[in-house]
Amino acid sequence: MSLPEFETLTLERDGPLTVMTLNRPERLNAFSVTMARELLAAFDALDADRGTRAVIVTGAGRGFCAGMDLVPTEETGGNVFGLDASVDLEGPESARIRDLGGQVTLRIFRMTKPVVAALNGVAVGVGATMTLAMDARVISTKARLGFVFAKIGVCLEACSSWFLPRLVGMQTALDWAMSGEIVDAEAMRKAGYAAEVAEPEALLATAKARALRYVEGTSPVSVAVNRQMLWRMAGAAHPMEAHRLDSRVMVALSQADGHEGVTAFAEKRAPVFADAPPEDLPEVFDWRAEPPWR
Repeated sequence: MSLPEFETLTLERDGPLTVMTLNRPERLNAFSVTMARELLAAFDALDADRGTRAVIVTGAGRGFCAGMDLVPTEETGGNVFGLDASVDLEGPESARIRDLGGQVTLRIFRMTKPVVAALNGVAVGVGATMTLAMDARVISTKARLGFVFAKIGVCLEACSSWFLPRLVGMQTALDWAMSGEIVDAEAMRKAGYAAEVAEPEALLATAKARALRYVEGTSPVSVAVNRQMLWRMAGAAHPMEAHRLDSRVMVALSQADGHEGVTAFAEKRAPVFADAPPEDLPEVFDWRAEPPWR
């Protein structure tokens, strides 16, 4: 399958990995309505691409993503965040409002393949929040992060009020969100936001090495299922919910890749797993579904 071409993104294959580069370097890769739509399309394409086992997201030039492009355009109309400000927030139509960053984050959340961020520079606003649903963040020593919403009078977006405390803990999440301050690489590492820190020249190679750990010698279906189970159970009220889910999924997988893995172990050979999700995911759980929301 050939990879699609975009205006604000580039996609480049490297074996089982695909590197997605936010490509508006003249604007520090600022997030736009066009970029949001293209990110959604790109993640759809990569999830369906059997040649891609993992995705690495990075930025062109000096920055990763400088947040929402706050220069009004015809795309955004009267609201620079691309939202329909004419909707009555007290009426039933308010349920259809969805911020662009949140749509992208939820698409990453539903991915069946690992997504690794390679933060090469500044990541603020949606440039920071979109990374929270990714599976690992490798950051440059020159990277800077900022949940700067309080500085411009708006709120956390892109589902970050759900993801951020689960990643760094509530106290750090509160501190970062209420201060709106820019955080350096060492603070990101200490907080648990970053899986690894690398010098700028080694950043992409380090991110690729981490992504390869998730795809070499592993079952694509098992990786997808484990990724989804961990995220979905992050909000479970009781471990019984996980017990019910993993029991049913274990039955399904033990008759497929699990059977092959056990057989290969007994025969002292490398397993030959199913090609790739999402078609091969067990049907006992609706991996694509989103919960109801208001």
